[in-house]
Amino acid sequence: MVEFPPLKNDLLLRAARGRYFLLDLGKRDIEGIIGEQTERAPVWVMRQAGRYLPEFRKVREDHEFFEICRTPELAREITLQPIRRYSGLLDASIIFSDILVVPQAMGMEVLMTPGPYFPDPLNTPADIAKLSKSVNVDKELKYVFDAITLTRTALNGEVPLIGFCGAPWTLFAYMVEGGGTKTFQKSKTWLFKYPEESKALIMRIADVCVDFLVGQILQIFDSWAGELSPHHFAEFSLPSLQHIANGVRKSFANGETSSVPLILFPKGANESLGSIAATAGYDVLGIDWCIEPEKARELVGSQVALQGNMDPGMLYGGKEAIEKEVQRICAGFKVGEATTGWIANLGHGITPGVDPEDLRWFFECVHKYSDV
Repeated sequence: MVEFPPLKNDLLLRAARGRYFLLDLGKRDIEGIIGEQTERAPVWVMRQAGRYLPEFRKVREDHEFFEICRTPELAREITLQPIRRYSGLLDASIIFSDILVVPQAMGMEVLMTPGPYFPDPLNTPADIAKLSKSVNVDKELKYVFDAITLTRTALNGEVPLIGFCGAPWTLFAYMVEGGGTKTFQKSKTWLFKYPEESKALIMRIADVCVDFLVGQILQIFDSWAGELSPHHFAEFSLPSLQHIANGVRKSFANGETSSVPLILFPKGANESLGSIAATAGYDVLGIDWCIEPEKARELVGSQVALQGNMDPGMLYGGKEAIEKEVQRICAGFKVGEATTGWIANLGHGITPGVDPEDLRWFFECVHKYSDV
């Protein structure tokens, strides 16, 4: 058992962790808004270790994308890059990996050329037979766990380390489409033409996700949640998200790992936020920039903490625009004069063309305007 240094900054954990006890996996006895009142909002951004950083691009000159994911020392280095650059401004680190390591573990080939590409996607339910019948996550994804161990040691308790995976519906869509898509023609065909086979595959993916997520501080990216109608989100995606939350919490109850907050980012599923908060079993919901903070809080009530939701495009607007938008969003998330149950973040990932110094200013503004 590796002994890690004590955590020096627990701001994110306090904002995320609800004041509840487990009654019956996923059910809660809530006292007020989930998440503690904090002296300011914790802040991090999705894709904070990525292409906008010159030090990241330097590493990529000599290494293929998935080579970095599979090399713990390289994954550690890239994970630490923004922590070094923005020392004292970030309240979390997120391990450098990719959501598509799960389909790889299930036996599918995935290339990055430059976007994700599956040479042999799942065209019909008969193709499911090509997947591994069982997945030993400890073996197939050991490189991720090793990277997490190395990174937690190197962080020396400076900030928490977040692990993550893709949501089953999002991974299902990649595996069927063969890569990114704007139409979702193939995956929607599966949902309407092969609904039972689709549900079975989505739940099979969810089982792998549970094994992968246990023992991590967790965020689940349902990047394509908004591509489903509320009805189909409830039918095809929500059950698998509930399955993951229940599976991970069961491991907590069995003492296999310490209890940690669970974060779900169902991008675009704003109309379903209320039902997700009530039934999915997560501590924090990430929201995109297409919903105002006050409306999001109205929908979820006191059931979850919130994460988000500033438009990533504002980072191209210059310092004055960044400061104005951060001030507005911070005011929208405050409960009275206090910062309660909110993790400041973008409404999706940071994009490659952002000036790293403009991101620094974003962090400084969050510190300034979310302060109690």
